[in-house]
Amino acid sequence: MLNIKRKVLSLVSIAALSVGFTSVNACTGITLTAKDGSVIHARTLEFEVDMGSNVLVVPRGYKRQGMTPEGKNGKKWTSKYASIGANGAGVPWIFDGFNEKGLSMGLFYHPTTAVYMPYKKSDAKNTIAVWELGSYILENFATTAEVKKDIKNLVVPDIIFEAWGFSPPVHFIVTDAKGKSIVIEYLKGKLSVFDNPLGVITNSPSFDWHMTNLRNYPNLGAVQPKTRSIGGVELKPFGLGAGLTGMPGDFTPPARFVRAVAFSKSSIPAKNGRESVIQAFHILNNFDIPKGSAREAHKDKHGNIMADFTTWTSASDLKAKKFYFRVYNNSQIKMVDLNKMDLNAKKIVTIPMESKEVIEELRP
Repeated sequence: MLNIKRKVLSLVSIAALSVGFTSVNACTGITLTAKDGSVIHARTLEFEVDMGSNVLVVPRGYKRQGMTPEGKNGKKWTSKYASIGANGAGVPWIFDGFNEKGLSMGLFYHPTTAVYMPYKKSDAKNTIAVWELGSYILENFATTAEVKKDIKNLVVPDIIFEAWGFSPPVHFIVTDAKGKSIVIEYLKGKLSVFDNPLGVITNSPSFDWHMTNLRNYPNLGAVQPKTRSIGGVELKPFGLGAGLTGMPGDFTPPARFVRAVAFSKSSIPAKNGRESVIQAFHILNNFDIPKGSAREAHKDKHGNIMADFTTWTSASDLKAKKFYFRVYNNSQIKMVDLNKMDLNAKKIVTIPMESKEVIEELRP
């Protein structure tokens, strides 16, 4: 197992150093609310190599210490709440998941935009690395209001992520069981927290820019437009879907943000959480990136084409406390129920995500 982890870290490091992750910016997140009040946080995760992700279950009472630019001498805490979600690069930190109180968190790439806070040695006791921030949130808070109140006390500076050899630029979406959502970003060296009424997130630029950009698409809608007459000529739509004419269809973050808003906010609310999870996976099908569709113009030093692809897609039911996912090599949806885990265990439980597609043969 250790050798496999080392190989995964080595591959990720090679990709990071060879292309600088300039194309790794295609993750998309949405939020749905079912008729029974279930809130679903769902997202895709895109990367140029297999992230080696697993599902982690972090128990209550788990002792942590954050990093600083000097090493492992940062903020100390003990997990108040148990949490579940997916990691990456073999680290014991959750990149996307939720806790036992129904608070969810998603880490998203934020290249060319994220600029972290300045650091001095006296800040060490309140400092953590950005990839540790998501787990810190899940392990300490129950609502977005609590997060907004506390996060201003943290120092999040540039720290080299050992597996990749650089400080990863990221931002976060945090959503609670009542559907309140915020976006956490570090811009020009300062913390910025935005209310997120739409529950949607992609990547660069900053969240407020994406919200302003929506004003370029005021006519988008799911309802079929009426036939119009211009100069005596009737312009009748060719078929259903004409209300979304002009919606951007590429994989850039601004285009995906607009599509994510259009699809998630026009979807008919499902009856319950389980049905809403299925609905979320259907919506995110529109953001699934096959290998080769989004790539750099150059190859790595071994001649390999470096292309983003959807390594996994997840959906968190914040009421039922269930974590659903599927991976690139297996489109079957799988689920881990936090309610059935030992929330007072002594160690982090690791559950493999990767599996192979099983094609069922049908006969009359």
